[in-house]
Amino acid sequence: MAERPAPVPVERLGFELPPVHEDPAEERAYRKERLALALRLLGRLGYEDGVDGHVSARDPEFEDCYWVNPFGQPFGALAAEDLLLVDGDGRVLHGERRVNGLAFAVHAAVHRARPRAVAVVRTYGPYGRALAALGELLAPVSPQACAFYEDHALLDGYAAAEDADRIARALGPYKALVLRHHGLLTVGDSVDAAAWWFVAAERAAQVQLIARAAGKPALIDHRGAAAARERFGTDLAAWVNYQPLSRQVASTS
Repeated sequence: MAERPAPVPVERLGFELPPVHEDPAEERAYRKERLALALRLLGRLGYEDGVDGHVSARDPEFEDCYWVNPFGQPFGALAAEDLLLVDGDGRVLHGERRVNGLAFAVHAAVHRARPRAVAVVRTYGPYGRALAALGELLAPVSPQACAFYEDHALLDGYAAAEDADRIARALGPYKALVLRHHGLLTVGDSVDAAAWWFVAAERAAQVQLIARAAGKPALIDHRGAAAARERFGTDLAAWVNYQPLSRQVASTS
């Protein structure tokens, strides 16, 4: 009978962490690639609506400038070279197409209010919009939903693009915002984290609405929800959770 194998030392087991780039040019190229990939993923999931929907990423060197998808281009067809570099006033500094100035104003306001946030996602999924129409927060009905427990806000009133600063104030220090009559907005310290928070919030809204349609959901209590948030609610946890999903898109792009 063969001898049972010894456990592999933990330090020899692979585990990815977000890359660190000392060179701003390398970090810029990385963020643009991740931004284009996130847009393709969100498009594949159906999270775009006509010309609405944007993902922005702060430039690592010019921190008051942001990379964003061009106006009127489908998410699913975008590559890094298609992205625009835009300043906080919505002026295109690099690129060949126009930016949706009104929509980008919201991103610029959030980036100004959250200088440590790298990326902002504001696009459209059916369940986030349904939750926003009800004017509800995400409820702690699952461990995954608890990532947002006491870490997201509701702007309970209609806000147009001209209300960009009001939207940024409503978001405050949180990772996500439910915009009444619009949908979801998420932020993160990386493109991957912000994109995951959007996908996770959309999925949490879906579960919440299905559970409500079937009956009265039982909520996780404060202690359990707070503990789950500490485990699943960091931007690092978001980055890790996002990797399998992003690899699926990257392998078929």
